[in-house]
Amino acid sequence: MQAYVAKRTLLFIPTLLLVTIVIFVLLRIVPGDPAVMLLAGGEAGGEENEYSQEQLAELRAKLGTDKPIVIQYAIWVGNMARLDFGTSFFYETPVAADLKQKFPVTLELAILATILAIIVAVPMGVVSAIRQDTIADYATRVITIAGVAIPNFWLAILMIFFLVLIFGWMPPIVYVSLWEDPTSNLKQLFFPALALGFSNMAFIARITRSAMLEVFREDYIRTARSKGLREAVVVFRHALKNAMLPVVTISGYEFGRLMAGTIIIEVIFMVPGMGRLLVTSIFHRDFPMIQAVIVLITVLVLVLNLVLDLFYAWLNPRIRYT
Repeated sequence: MQAYVAKRTLLFIPTLLLVTIVIFVLLRIVPGDPAVMLLAGGEAGGEENEYSQEQLAELRAKLGTDKPIVIQYAIWVGNMARLDFGTSFFYETPVAADLKQKFPVTLELAILATILAIIVAVPMGVVSAIRQDTIADYATRVITIAGVAIPNFWLAILMIFFLVLIFGWMPPIVYVSLWEDPTSNLKQLFFPALALGFSNMAFIARITRSAMLEVFREDYIRTARSKGLREAVVVFRHALKNAMLPVVTISGYEFGRLMAGTIIIEVIFMVPGMGRLLVTSIFHRDFPMIQAVIVLITVLVLVLNLVLDLFYAWLNPRIRYT
């Protein structure tokens, strides 16, 4: 186990380096000079304001974009190794300070979406497996197929449309943190989390159903029933406990995907998290902010994958890493 953890930890370095190279090069290839956009005063690099070539060269030197791309990359990686993500081109504030403020919002949204998905998906999967080939099973399968097929951003737009049209509900403009007012915070994030976790709910429900059906065919389930145990005891104490292994693993991997999938949901529901910050930074070609957000998400996914592998080995003693 220790050797496995060491190998997986060492793999973080080349993976992170590859991600940093890809995002750094792509940002320099995509049209749009940050200095030009800042001087022009527009989000798309328009010519709203006039500027001279001397001003452009001075601003490029200030931002550091006048240096060769290799030098820029070396400086950025060196600063990042010291946990210095630089200063935002557009906001002119430390990137680390902005991430410290926005990251908890995105994390809370992803956690809430995961909790809602599990609370709904596991009972749906269990009922679908118990009532196989019945109306309840067919209804669950239709819902899960729709959940997998419908994009979460389209579902979010439909939710806002019907909430505004029928209930007169609008996404709140001013965000309230969980520690200031938990009730208002949950009211603000419930519908964004529901839209974000709907596809995750469908996927987990399908996994739960498949795992339960597989466990029901095991010999120990037949033995438990032959001993006269109540069906509820057989289902929840014996079948569901073993069927939860793949569910827990998939839920963890899906949580990492949700962290990266909050971008559009945060923009639609006006949630002030990392996703909304990333979209705004892309519009303004704010290289330091974009790079820092993507690197942070990559680190979270890598760490989460390692923790899940170890947790799965702890849940299932038959697994051994050599």
